[in-house]
Amino acid sequence: MMLALTIAILAAGGVFLILQRGMVRIVLGMGLISHAANLTILAAGIPRWRGEPFPSRTPLEAAADPLPQAFVLTAIVITMATTAFMLALAALGRSDDTRSAE
Repeated sequence: MMLALTIAILAAGGVFLILQRGMVRIVLGMGLISHAANLTILAAGIPRWRGEPFPSRTPLEAAADPLPQAFVLTAIVITMATTAFMLALAALGRSDDTRSAE
């Protein structure tokens, strides 16, 4: 229940920030949505507590599936790269549509 509430708050905050006009707010909103998606993948991949995915320590039927964790790790790296790129675009942009034309 707590994980679902956290995912909902992150997704709602991300959508709210994306609907704003500033570029930095859009970048932050995309970051929040990506964190919500990562938590969703983890919640879907591990329905209950499982053991470590090492056959020497845990029986195979009680071990967790490492694939969702690998997906989330890859998604974190991709999110970091796209966030850096979008922040560079926001910093180098000449005009922001939140300022009035003089």
